[in-house]
Amino acid sequence: MGIYMHSELDVYDRRILALLQEDASLSSAQIAEQVGLSQSPCWRRIQRLKEEGVIRGQVTLLDRKKIGLNTQIFAEVKLNAHGRSNFTEFTEAIRGFPEVLECYVLMGAVDFLLRIVTSDIEAYERFFFEKLSMVPGIQEVNSIVALSEIKSTTSLPVLR
Repeated sequence: MGIYMHSELDVYDRRILALLQEDASLSSAQIAEQVGLSQSPCWRRIQRLKEEGVIRGQVTLLDRKKIGLNTQIFAEVKLNAHGRSNFTEFTEAIRGFPEVLECYVLMGAVDFLLRIVTSDIEAYERFFFEKLSMVPGIQEVNSIVALSEIKSTTSLPVLR
């Protein structure tokens, strides 16, 4: 893993990114008007930000509860010595589970933190016993049920 080098973002780039994070369906003309540029330079900036990988993609965000994914679980996973030596096997298995939205490698007593969504606790129990606990190398899983969501955003703080 290396540190990604990018060109310096100016105030226009940052305003463009802030707008796109809130509504990716805005046209370049709408964005240009809001940031104080003409359409062509604004479009070129957006294209450059995509080419540089600053803009990774544009997606539609869904309300998980409105599609029946009412339960959110954070699972702390510890691997045994065998699991740590077969790190790739674990990560490939996790990438194959659509219920796992995020997976982070951690420093400290726990090796991974997973964010998992299911329809209910019973569905999580099935996922746990039929999928997660079957992944080779897992020593321990501590599951934490999220009761309510105080803040959830995909917007990074680009305006300084």
